[in-house]
Amino acid sequence: MTVDPAIRIRDLTKRFGDALALDRVSLDVAPGSVFGFLGPNGAGKTTTIRILTGLARATSGTAHVLGHDLSELSPELRAQIGFLPDVPGFYPWMTAAEFLALAGRLFGLDQRTIRDRTESLLEMAGLARVHTRIGGFSRGMKQRLGVAQALINAPSLLLLDEPTSALDPIGRREVLEMIASLRGRTTVFFSTHILSDVERVCDTVAILDRGRLAVSATVAELKRRAIQKVSVDIDGDAGVLGERLAGASWIVQLERDGSTLNITVTDLDAAARAIPVAIAAAGLGLRRFETGEASLEEVFVSVVGEPSQ
Repeated sequence: MTVDPAIRIRDLTKRFGDALALDRVSLDVAPGSVFGFLGPNGAGKTTTIRILTGLARATSGTAHVLGHDLSELSPELRAQIGFLPDVPGFYPWMTAAEFLALAGRLFGLDQRTIRDRTESLLEMAGLARVHTRIGGFSRGMKQRLGVAQALINAPSLLLLDEPTSALDPIGRREVLEMIASLRGRTTVFFSTHILSDVERVCDTVAILDRGRLAVSATVAELKRRAIQKVSVDIDGDAGVLGERLAGASWIVQLERDGSTLNITVTDLDAAARAIPVAIAAAGLGLRRFETGEASLEEVFVSVVGEPSQ
């Protein structure tokens, strides 16, 4: 049985005057997945999320959320979506429990539901035993509270805009652990420019570059597509092996280091087949053959250039 995507975007385009913020973006997000929307600052990530929440309208193209056309965004559909903006606002004089209760009342939840969900969400956010006012919270505590607030209505889709931006390593880890715990329970779509965050918690990632979708795939698939590293240690002259391999279409770079040949390749399977054959043909001995998996940062650089810091 075919399951409809939680988000389906087709040829989504957004213009601000003469500026093109989104250029015919198309992607699907599987239900229950943690989807990373990756790109440099200014790539169009926030614009996309604003369209998905109904806070902005596309110039052209279509967007469906939870099977509903966003051109007809109903209150019932809004009630199924949770949202944390890139700069969330809080009432500093409230406690975390009071803030969640307020969010619950805005969704029209009854008091018992608000109480039960507030207790469970504060536990999930690691704030159950924190009774100070929000004004005294650290940035990480506020972000975890923000995620909890976005979950108060038990949404089927959670949209997070740069949820770990400007957090210290501990705060980032705490927020990412919260996000990872939601896998399979709700669909999480979060934008970020922090590569390690995506690599840590995401099932699937889309890379946006200057308003265009550069690539969309699972993290594992992206790594398979990226350039790979092969290190070959031989019993003999590595230069001879290098000469035999030079010119192969799958080789990006060859570097010799004594008896070791370090090779950057675009096709690891082709390299694994051809290198042993070349070693045997040259009458050399193979001591070691190692491959190195590409990091998401290497994938990102190969797609859009150096990541923003």
